[in-house]
Amino acid sequence: MQQLSVPLAPEQAGAAAAPLLAVRNIEVIYDHVILVLRGVSLEVPQGKIVALLGGNGAGKSTTLKSISTLLASERGAVTKGSIEFRGRRIDALSPGDMVGMGMVQVMEGRHCFAHLSVEDNLITGAYTRPIKGAEVRDALERVYAYFPRLKTRRTSLAGYTSGGEQQMVAIGRAMMAKPSMLLLDEPSMGLAPQIVAEIFGIIRDLNEKEGVSILLAEQNTNVALKYADYGYILESGRIMMDGPASARLQRTRTSRSSTSGCRRKAGRVFAA
Repeated sequence: MQQLSVPLAPEQAGAAAAPLLAVRNIEVIYDHVILVLRGVSLEVPQGKIVALLGGNGAGKSTTLKSISTLLASERGAVTKGSIEFRGRRIDALSPGDMVGMGMVQVMEGRHCFAHLSVEDNLITGAYTRPIKGAEVRDALERVYAYFPRLKTRRTSLAGYTSGGEQQMVAIGRAMMAKPSMLLLDEPSMGLAPQIVAEIFGIIRDLNEKEGVSILLAEQNTNVALKYADYGYILESGRIMMDGPASARLQRTRTSRSSTSGCRRKAGRVFAA
């Protein structure tokens, strides 16, 4: 696994805080025969946004479901390695246990309750918390403060809202559980660029204002690295590269600029 970051000095390494989430060398198998993840390791520090990048079939969703313990519903299992959240092994816990510990996953594809209103969708996210009445209303207003568009559509059936609004509903519903960590699976999928920018801006605000740590699985590398603190690149079930997002984004821009310059130069020569 290629490291982009500069290694910590021994005294710095000793002083470094333990990560909020630590995935250590896990392997995942589906149906007892299909090996999907091979030795995947990653960390999410407290209060940071970490991007997990890769194309279709790279293993991003499987990694997130391994962490949120949703694999069993898809006949998958972590067969090697370990996963720790807040210093505790969570491999054998249930998805409900994870929500109770403060970790919530927003699934790929939004998964709203189409026959319920936007507000009723949001309220379902609070069922894991022992709150009611005024506290639920306060939680709703907190979500609406981040997603003003949802407030104007609060009585609309979720199935009749736009793709961007449904993604906002899915994230807002997760916020109602008051998580300390969000797992976001492809939040930009199928959305227009301006909606993607709006949603990622809200994700950044959640991180900075609410202190929510975020593990973000994305194919849109440029957008993810713009908002993330650190990034991992996953290919064919393996982590191939990792490092600070700013360094990786700069390398990508430099590479594109260099390639663009070569093309312009070639064009001038061809014209001559």
